[in-house]
Amino acid sequence: MALQQKGMHGAWVSRWTFIMAATGSAVGLGNMWKFPYVAGSNGGGAFVLVYLACILLIGVPVMMAEVMLGRHGRKSPINSVSDIVDESGANRRWAYLGWLGVVAGVLILSFYAVIAGWALSYIIEMGSGALRGVDGNSAAAAFTNLLNDPSRLIFWQTVFLVLCVAVVMGGVKKGLGVAVETLMPLLFFILIGLLIFSMFEGNFSAAVKFLFDFNFNQLTWRSVLEAMGQAFFTLSIGMGAIMAYGAYMPQKTSIGKTILVVAFFDSAVAIISGLIIFSIVFATQGIEPSAGPGLMFISLPVAFGTMPGGLLIGAIFFILVSIAAWSSAISLLEPCVAWLVEAKNMNRFKANTILAVLVWTLGLGTVFSFNLWSGYQVFGFTFFDFLDFLTANIMLPISGLLIALFVGYVVDKKIIDSEMLGIQPKVALIWRFALRYLAPLAIGAVFIMGFYDKFF
Repeated sequence: MALQQKGMHGAWVSRWTFIMAATGSAVGLGNMWKFPYVAGSNGGGAFVLVYLACILLIGVPVMMAEVMLGRHGRKSPINSVSDIVDESGANRRWAYLGWLGVVAGVLILSFYAVIAGWALSYIIEMGSGALRGVDGNSAAAAFTNLLNDPSRLIFWQTVFLVLCVAVVMGGVKKGLGVAVETLMPLLFFILIGLLIFSMFEGNFSAAVKFLFDFNFNQLTWRSVLEAMGQAFFTLSIGMGAIMAYGAYMPQKTSIGKTILVVAFFDSAVAIISGLIIFSIVFATQGIEPSAGPGLMFISLPVAFGTMPGGLLIGAIFFILVSIAAWSSAISLLEPCVAWLVEAKNMNRFKANTILAVLVWTLGLGTVFSFNLWSGYQVFGFTFFDFLDFLTANIMLPISGLLIALFVGYVVDKKIIDSEMLGIQPKVALIWRFALRYLAPLAIGAVFIMGFYDKFF
């Protein structure tokens, strides 16, 4: 049975390596970029409390289910789900669940690589002194110039994808394992260093008050739905990445305890990133904490450009962002590479090359959405907007919902019991309840909210 197999791709050398890999997959631009401005837009502390509750009650149960499917199948998400469908005697249509996550991951990577390229570009911009002493207008102009230059965007997109391919090509132990064991400690080292800097040079007390002063009067049902969505998406659920990493997880490792550690690290990065960013924001006149996505690429360069040693710290900050994006992106590349190796009998070099060319070509649509094609829209969507909406508002919620329902109602109980050995009976009951009822309701609400916001 699949339970006893190590799989053709190998396995993580330890539980700690899996934790670093899963944390690397979960920690990305969503923590560094989206969480701070979403928290800023929804009142801070009260939002953070609801976000953490949603992580525990919705994100963790679904993530556990996805890891369980991967570890039992010991293959790519596509083949793991297919095998479990057969083993459970379920309708073969459930096998499409594996495809949904992998395809969503590839589509996300196509525009994720372009956005991650912005962070790579800003390492040079900050380090070279080009943004020294800029005001808001100058910083906005510099960011606009980057977006308006297809050649620069393509260059940095290409650099980022090459970095991703270089890791995934090495396989589970020599590539992914070595990368996450190097990148994640480095990420936390830089994160703590920036936190210490923000405590001395930023307005740290204002940041702490903003993030942890619970003002429930500012918390609306819209904020709760935002917290649900952020909790769901920050853990990389429904993209095939966590299922693929689960396939390499040591058999004796406790899934529940391990995922709780991953969720803790992921949440810690989001909160520490918020403290760093808001400390710098509140120390600089004229910058609002709810400034939106431009907070990272417009507002922060203004702040760094006026602080003592700010240019160096700014460059280090964007190195941090790039590492987070890199660790996430390799997890999006791996599921499809694993399937090509299994189904088409390709070696990893060929599989990575084919997939990288596909992702790079698709990413050109995102590049041109900001310049050459910016005037072309269909139903209010540019190419980038369409891919973002399709994946974030349709594919990922549906994938997460189906994972919860599949494991909650369809998968043979013997499979679940074999993978969840050691879990306390009461904890198992809570987990099943969350999968069957809490997660579907919450994900459904986020799904409906996404459509309502866009079209009504």
